[in-house]
Amino acid sequence: MASLSTHVLDTASGRPAAGLRIVLESADGSVLAEGVTDDDGRIGDLAADLVAEDHVLRFDTGAWFARLGTTAFYPEVVVTFTVGGDEHYHVPLLLSPFGYSTYRGS
Repeated sequence: MASLSTHVLDTASGRPAAGLRIVLESADGSVLAEGVTDDDGRIGDLAADLVAEDHVLRFDTGAWFARLGTTAFYPEVVVTFTVGGDEHYHVPLLLSPFGYSTYRGS
């Protein structure tokens, strides 16, 4: 089965996004896992045993920026991705108050 990790960097500050809540859902909206990034902005073992299908990561960016006292444009970042086989998937998020980018990491 496939496994999943993630990493969030605040590109505006050049620092990891520690304490950001992330929820993993299946394509039908069922919650599969959730967690909060560590001091390095990572969740190294968000999920294991993922089946081959579409999945959704929800990054609670609005609450995270609000705790920092920062006004942000995106209250949530939603990343939909496809698990295609039995391997490790890593989905990083590069974040700022007014933009974001993601890619498939390793």
